[in-house]
Amino acid sequence: MSVVIKIKSLPHFEGLQLPTYHSDQAAGADLQAAVPDDEPLVLAPGQFLLVPTGFAMALLVGYEAQIRPRSGLAFKHGVTVLNAPGTIDADYRGEVKVLLINHGLQAFEITRGMRIAQMVLAPVTPAHFTLVDELDNSDRGAGGFGSTGS
Repeated sequence: MSVVIKIKSLPHFEGLQLPTYHSDQAAGADLQAAVPDDEPLVLAPGQFLLVPTGFAMALLVGYEAQIRPRSGLAFKHGVTVLNAPGTIDADYRGEVKVLLINHGLQAFEITRGMRIAQMVLAPVTPAHFTLVDELDNSDRGAGGFGSTGS
């Protein structure tokens, strides 16, 4: 099953690919950096910044897009998505940007067309929140961080 996502290219998208799945069963579609050819971004150790993708999109009502790190960038360079997973709501129509952070020890150069993150489409279940005086008991109770084991 697949859904159609409408993509609007922005002027700085020219020559880049639409979000692309790189295997038949990939969950995430890779996103590319839409930075100028002659002006790569340099991400210093500890620095974070928004990287443009050059497109906007219209998600179907009832879906979100989650922006997640690429495992290769994280493993090889310590570069990841700072707010992982980032959420793009169905009513957002601005440019998709990726908030990257460099946890590595070396500066990292982001060049035009580099695959910087992956986007996973996910259904959204709206909730209705109700204030109550008591909650049902459970085996865990109010145990917090680390209460179920190491």
